[in-house]
Amino acid sequence: MSAKHTYLIGAAWALFATLLFSINDSLIKFLAGDYALHQVVFVRSFVGVCLLCLIVIPLRGGFADIKTDKLGQHIFRSLCVVWANLFFYMALAEMKLAEVVGIFFVAPFLITIFSVVFLKEHVGPQRWAAIGIGFVGVLLIVKPGSEAFRPVAFLPIMAAMGYATFHIMTRKLGRSETIVSLTFYPPLTFLAVSILIGLSLGHGTFDQGDGALGFVTRAWVWPEFQDLLIMAAIGVGVTFGGAAISQAYKMSEAALVAPFEYLALVYAAFFGWMYFDEWPDDVAWMGIGLILVSGLFMVWREAVNANTRVAPPNAPR
Repeated sequence: MSAKHTYLIGAAWALFATLLFSINDSLIKFLAGDYALHQVVFVRSFVGVCLLCLIVIPLRGGFADIKTDKLGQHIFRSLCVVWANLFFYMALAEMKLAEVVGIFFVAPFLITIFSVVFLKEHVGPQRWAAIGIGFVGVLLIVKPGSEAFRPVAFLPIMAAMGYATFHIMTRKLGRSETIVSLTFYPPLTFLAVSILIGLSLGHGTFDQGDGALGFVTRAWVWPEFQDLLIMAAIGVGVTFGGAAISQAYKMSEAALVAPFEYLALVYAAFFGWMYFDEWPDDVAWMGIGLILVSGLFMVWREAVNANTRVAPPNAPR
Protein backbone atom coordinates (compact mmCIF):
# COMPACT_ATOMS: atom_id res chain seq x y z
CA MET A 1 0.00 0.00 0.00
CA SER A 2 1.39 3.41 -0.95
CA ALA A 3 2.09 6.11 1.62
CA LYS A 4 -0.65 8.26 0.09
CA HIS A 5 -3.24 5.51 0.51
CA THR A 6 -2.05 4.87 4.07
CA TYR A 7 -2.51 8.53 4.96
CA LEU A 8 -5.96 8.60 3.37
CA ILE A 9 -7.04 5.54 5.33
CA GLY A 10 -5.69 7.12 8.49
CA ALA A 11 -7.70 10.26 7.78
CA ALA A 12 -10.81 8.12 7.22
CA TRP A 13 -10.29 6.44 10.61
CA ALA A 14 -10.02 9.88 12.25
CA LEU A 15 -13.18 11.08 10.52
CA PHE A 16 -15.04 7.95 11.66
CA ALA A 17 -13.77 8.25 15.25
CA THR A 18 -14.75 11.91 15.52
CA LEU A 19 -18.22 11.11 14.22
CA LEU A 20 -18.63 8.32 16.80
CA PHE A 21 -17.51 10.59 19.64
CA SER A 22 -19.88 13.35 18.52
CA ILE A 23 -22.81 10.95 18.31
CA ASN A 24 -22.01 9.69 21.80
CA ASP A 25 -21.95 13.24 23.17
CA SER A 26 -25.36 13.87 21.64
CA LEU A 27 -26.78 10.64 23.05
CA ILE A 28 -25.56 11.45 26.56
CA LYS A 29 -27.09 14.92 26.29
CA PHE A 30 -30.34 13.23 25.19
CA LEU A 31 -30.30 11.05 28.34
CA ALA A 32 -29.29 13.90 30.68
CA GLY A 33 -32.86 14.82 31.61
CA ASP A 34 -33.91 11.38 32.84
CA TYR A 35 -30.93 9.42 34.17
CA ALA A 36 -27.98 9.93 36.47
CA LEU A 37 -24.66 10.48 34.72
CA HIS A 38 -22.94 7.75 36.72
CA GLN A 39 -25.66 5.30 35.72
CA VAL A 40 -25.09 6.04 32.04
CA VAL A 41 -21.32 5.82 32.55
CA PHE A 42 -21.69 2.49 34.39
CA VAL A 43 -23.54 0.87 31.48
CA ARG A 44 -21.17 2.46 28.97
CA SER A 45 -18.10 1.32 30.87
CA PHE A 46 -19.42 -2.20 31.46
CA VAL A 47 -20.05 -2.63 27.74
CA GLY A 48 -16.68 -1.07 26.95
CA VAL A 49 -14.73 -3.34 29.32
CA CYS A 50 -16.50 -6.40 27.90
CA LEU A 51 -15.63 -5.38 24.33
CA LEU A 52 -12.02 -4.69 25.31
CA CYS A 53 -11.64 -8.07 27.01
CA LEU A 54 -13.41 -10.05 24.28
CA ILE A 55 -12.27 -8.30 21.10
CA VAL A 56 -9.84 -5.39 21.35
CA ILE A 57 -7.20 -6.70 23.78
CA PRO A 58 -6.91 -10.16 22.15
CA LEU A 59 -6.34 -8.45 18.79
CA ARG A 60 -3.86 -5.87 20.16
CA GLY A 61 -1.37 -8.17 21.91
CA GLY A 62 -3.19 -10.10 24.62
CA PHE A 63 -3.72 -9.77 28.36
CA ALA A 64 -0.03 -10.27 29.16
CA ASP A 65 0.54 -6.68 28.01
CA ILE A 66 -1.73 -5.35 30.78
CA LYS A 67 0.94 -6.09 33.39
CA THR A 68 2.71 -2.95 34.56
CA ASP A 69 4.97 -1.73 37.34
CA LYS A 70 3.46 1.77 37.05
CA LEU A 71 -0.05 1.03 38.24
CA GLY A 72 -0.26 4.23 40.28
CA GLN A 73 0.51 6.37 37.24
CA HIS A 74 -2.05 4.43 35.18
CA ILE A 75 -4.69 5.05 37.83
CA PHE A 76 -3.86 8.78 38.01
CA ARG A 77 -4.00 9.01 34.21
CA SER A 78 -7.35 7.22 34.19
CA LEU A 79 -8.78 9.46 36.92
CA CYS A 80 -7.82 12.46 34.78
CA VAL A 81 -10.02 11.28 31.92
CA VAL A 82 -12.80 10.43 34.42
CA TRP A 83 -12.51 14.04 35.66
CA ALA A 84 -12.66 15.32 32.06
CA ASN A 85 -15.77 13.30 31.23
CA LEU A 86 -17.52 14.25 34.46
CA PHE A 87 -17.28 18.00 33.87
CA PHE A 88 -17.83 17.76 30.11
CA TYR A 89 -21.08 15.83 30.48
CA MET A 90 -22.26 17.98 33.37
CA ALA A 91 -21.89 20.97 31.05
CA LEU A 92 -23.94 19.21 28.36
CA ALA A 93 -26.91 19.11 30.73
CA GLU A 94 -27.19 22.92 30.69
CA MET A 95 -25.22 24.32 27.75
CA LYS A 96 -25.49 24.16 23.99
CA LEU A 97 -23.63 21.23 22.49
CA ALA A 98 -21.51 23.35 20.10
CA GLU A 99 -20.49 25.74 22.89
CA VAL A 100 -19.40 22.92 25.19
CA VAL A 101 -17.34 21.30 22.45
CA GLY A 102 -15.93 24.67 21.41
CA ILE A 103 -14.72 25.55 24.91
CA PHE A 104 -13.40 22.02 25.41
CA PHE A 105 -11.08 22.52 22.45
CA VAL A 106 -8.84 24.65 24.65
CA ALA A 107 -7.42 21.23 25.61
CA PRO A 108 -4.69 21.36 22.90
CA PHE A 109 -3.60 24.76 24.25
CA LEU A 110 -3.47 23.39 27.78
CA ILE A 111 -1.55 20.33 26.58
CA THR A 112 1.05 22.67 25.09
CA ILE A 113 1.28 24.70 28.29
CA PHE A 114 1.54 21.56 30.44
CA SER A 115 4.20 20.12 28.13
CA VAL A 116 6.32 23.21 28.79
CA VAL A 117 5.79 23.06 32.56
CA PHE A 118 6.04 19.32 33.14
CA LEU A 119 7.94 17.90 30.16
CA LYS A 120 10.24 20.89 29.59
CA GLU A 121 9.33 21.07 25.90
CA HIS A 122 10.03 24.24 23.91
CA VAL A 123 7.21 26.37 22.47
CA GLY A 124 7.92 29.29 20.16
CA PRO A 125 6.27 32.74 20.15
CA GLN A 126 3.92 31.88 17.28
CA ARG A 127 2.33 29.02 19.18
CA TRP A 128 2.11 31.16 22.33
CA ALA A 129 0.25 33.75 20.24
CA ALA A 130 -2.12 31.03 18.97
CA ILE A 131 -2.77 29.95 22.55
CA GLY A 132 -3.62 33.54 23.48
CA ILE A 133 -6.03 33.86 20.54
CA GLY A 134 -7.64 30.57 21.50
CA PHE A 135 -8.30 31.79 25.02
CA VAL A 136 -9.82 34.99 23.62
CA GLY A 137 -12.21 32.70 21.77
CA VAL A 138 -13.12 31.02 25.05
CA LEU A 139 -13.88 34.40 26.62
CA LEU A 140 -16.22 35.23 23.73
CA ILE A 141 -18.17 32.04 24.38
CA VAL A 142 -18.16 32.27 28.18
CA LYS A 143 -18.92 36.07 28.21
CA PRO A 144 -17.62 36.84 31.73
CA GLY A 145 -19.11 39.98 33.22
CA SER A 146 -22.16 39.99 30.95
CA GLU A 147 -25.76 39.05 31.69
CA ALA A 148 -25.30 35.98 29.50
CA PHE A 149 -22.51 34.62 31.72
CA ARG A 150 -23.21 31.40 33.62
CA PRO A 151 -20.74 29.68 35.98
CA VAL A 152 -21.55 26.38 34.27
CA ALA A 153 -19.48 27.64 31.31
CA PHE A 154 -16.34 26.90 33.33
CA LEU A 155 -17.15 23.18 33.39
CA PRO A 156 -15.78 22.50 29.87
CA ILE A 157 -12.59 24.32 30.87
CA MET A 158 -12.28 22.02 33.90
CA ALA A 159 -12.87 19.10 31.55
CA ALA A 160 -10.16 20.35 29.20
CA MET A 161 -7.70 20.58 32.10
CA GLY A 162 -8.34 16.95 33.00
CA TYR A 163 -8.05 15.90 29.37
CA ALA A 164 -4.79 17.81 28.92
CA THR A 165 -3.29 16.16 32.01
CA PHE A 166 -4.46 12.80 30.68
CA HIS A 167 -2.53 13.37 27.45
CA ILE A 168 0.58 14.54 29.27
CA MET A 169 0.48 11.31 31.27
CA THR A 170 -0.05 9.40 28.01
CA ARG A 171 3.15 10.94 26.60
CA LYS A 172 5.02 10.05 29.76
CA LEU A 173 3.74 6.47 30.04
CA GLY A 174 3.87 5.90 26.29
CA ARG A 175 7.65 5.76 26.44
CA SER A 176 7.57 2.46 28.32
CA GLU A 177 4.01 1.09 28.49
CA THR A 178 2.12 -0.98 25.93
CA ILE A 179 -0.87 0.28 23.96
CA VAL A 180 -2.94 -2.48 25.60
CA SER A 181 -2.23 -1.23 29.12
CA LEU A 182 -2.88 2.37 28.08
CA THR A 183 -6.23 1.28 26.61
CA PHE A 184 -7.36 -1.03 29.40
CA TYR A 185 -7.11 0.97 32.63
CA PRO A 186 -9.28 4.03 31.78
CA PRO A 187 -12.56 2.14 31.15
CA LEU A 188 -11.87 -0.08 34.18
CA THR A 189 -11.45 3.07 36.28
CA PHE A 190 -14.66 4.52 34.81
CA LEU A 191 -16.48 1.35 35.89
CA ALA A 192 -15.08 1.50 39.43
CA VAL A 193 -15.78 5.23 39.87
CA SER A 194 -19.34 4.96 38.52
CA ILE A 195 -20.07 2.13 40.97
CA LEU A 196 -18.62 4.14 43.85
CA ILE A 197 -20.60 7.28 42.98
CA GLY A 198 -23.71 5.18 42.38
CA LEU A 199 -23.47 3.65 45.85
CA SER A 200 -22.96 7.12 47.36
CA LEU A 201 -25.53 9.15 45.39
CA GLY A 202 -27.64 6.64 43.49
CA HIS A 203 -30.37 6.58 46.16
CA GLY A 204 -31.29 10.17 45.24
CA THR A 205 -31.12 11.65 48.75
CA PHE A 206 -28.99 14.52 47.50
CA ASP A 207 -30.88 15.05 44.25
CA GLN A 208 -30.44 18.64 43.05
CA GLY A 209 -33.16 18.51 40.42
CA ASP A 210 -32.41 19.44 36.82
CA GLY A 211 -29.21 20.90 35.42
CA ALA A 212 -25.57 19.98 35.84
CA LEU A 213 -25.69 19.05 39.52
CA GLY A 214 -28.91 17.13 39.07
CA PHE A 215 -27.28 15.05 36.34
CA VAL A 216 -24.77 13.81 38.94
CA THR A 217 -26.95 13.57 42.07
CA ARG A 218 -30.07 12.05 40.49
CA ALA A 219 -31.24 8.63 41.71
CA TRP A 220 -30.67 5.52 39.64
CA VAL A 221 -33.84 4.23 37.97
CA TRP A 222 -34.45 1.18 35.86
CA PRO A 223 -34.10 2.48 32.29
CA GLU A 224 -36.60 2.02 29.52
CA PHE A 225 -35.47 -0.69 27.14
CA GLN A 226 -34.71 1.73 24.31
CA ASP A 227 -32.71 3.93 26.69
CA LEU A 228 -30.76 0.91 27.89
CA LEU A 229 -29.91 0.18 24.27
CA ILE A 230 -28.75 3.78 23.86
CA MET A 231 -26.48 3.44 26.91
CA ALA A 232 -25.06 0.22 25.50
CA ALA A 233 -24.59 1.88 22.11
CA ILE A 234 -22.63 4.67 23.80
CA GLY A 235 -20.30 2.00 25.23
CA VAL A 236 -19.83 0.44 21.80
CA GLY A 237 -19.25 3.83 20.18
CA VAL A 238 -16.68 5.01 22.74
CA THR A 239 -14.77 1.72 22.56
CA PHE A 240 -14.55 1.57 18.79
CA GLY A 241 -14.08 5.33 18.54
CA GLY A 242 -11.03 5.01 20.78
CA ALA A 243 -9.71 2.14 18.67
CA ALA A 244 -10.36 4.10 15.47
CA ILE A 245 -8.53 7.25 16.59
CA SER A 246 -5.59 5.11 17.76
CA GLN A 247 -5.50 3.47 14.34
CA ALA A 248 -5.62 6.88 12.67
CA TYR A 249 -2.59 8.15 14.57
CA LYS A 250 -0.83 4.85 13.91
CA MET A 251 -1.30 5.06 10.14
CA SER A 252 -0.92 8.81 9.56
CA GLU A 253 1.06 11.73 10.86
CA ALA A 254 -0.47 13.67 13.73
CA ALA A 255 -0.57 16.81 11.57
CA LEU A 256 -2.94 15.05 9.17
CA VAL A 257 -5.14 13.42 11.81
CA ALA A 258 -5.58 16.31 14.26
CA PRO A 259 -7.54 18.63 11.91
CA PHE A 260 -10.17 15.93 11.46
CA GLU A 261 -10.75 15.95 15.22
CA TYR A 262 -11.75 19.60 14.91
CA LEU A 263 -14.68 18.46 12.79
CA ALA A 264 -16.28 17.69 16.15
CA LEU A 265 -17.22 21.39 16.20
CA VAL A 266 -19.12 20.97 12.94
CA TYR A 267 -20.79 17.78 14.14
CA ALA A 268 -21.74 19.41 17.44
CA ALA A 269 -23.33 22.38 15.70
CA PHE A 270 -25.28 20.09 13.37
CA PHE A 271 -26.50 17.67 16.06
CA GLY A 272 -27.34 20.55 18.41
CA TRP A 273 -29.42 22.23 15.71
CA MET A 274 -31.02 19.03 14.43
CA TYR A 275 -31.97 17.32 17.69
CA PHE A 276 -31.93 19.97 20.44
CA ASP A 277 -32.97 23.12 18.53
CA GLU A 278 -29.76 24.85 19.61
CA TRP A 279 -27.75 27.45 17.75
CA PRO A 280 -24.95 29.56 19.29
CA ASP A 281 -25.25 33.33 18.98
CA ASP A 282 -22.97 35.38 16.73
CA VAL A 283 -20.47 36.21 19.48
CA ALA A 284 -20.20 32.56 20.47
CA TRP A 285 -19.58 31.63 16.82
CA MET A 286 -16.77 34.19 16.72
CA GLY A 287 -15.24 32.51 19.76
CA ILE A 288 -15.61 29.04 18.25
CA GLY A 289 -14.00 30.32 15.04
CA LEU A 290 -11.00 31.75 16.92
CA ILE A 291 -10.51 28.46 18.79
CA LEU A 292 -10.76 26.51 15.53
CA VAL A 293 -8.30 28.70 13.61
CA SER A 294 -5.75 28.93 16.42
CA GLY A 295 -5.95 25.20 17.06
CA LEU A 296 -5.36 24.35 13.42
CA PHE A 297 -2.48 26.82 13.32
CA MET A 298 -0.87 25.01 16.24
CA VAL A 299 -1.25 21.69 14.42
CA TRP A 300 0.46 23.20 11.38
CA ARG A 301 3.30 24.68 13.45
CA GLU A 302 3.84 21.35 15.17
CA ALA A 303 4.12 19.68 11.77
CA VAL A 304 6.62 22.31 10.58
CA ASN A 305 8.71 21.91 13.72
CA ALA A 306 8.66 18.12 13.42
CA ASN A 307 9.84 18.28 9.80
CA THR A 308 12.54 20.75 10.74
CA ARG A 309 13.83 18.49 13.50
CA VAL A 310 14.13 15.41 11.28
CA ALA A 311 15.24 17.05 8.02
CA PRO A 312 18.91 16.98 6.96
CA PRO A 313 20.71 20.39 7.22
CA ASN A 314 20.42 21.18 3.50
CA ALA A 315 17.04 19.64 2.87
CA PRO A 316 14.29 21.92 1.50
CA ARG A 317 11.67 22.81 4.06
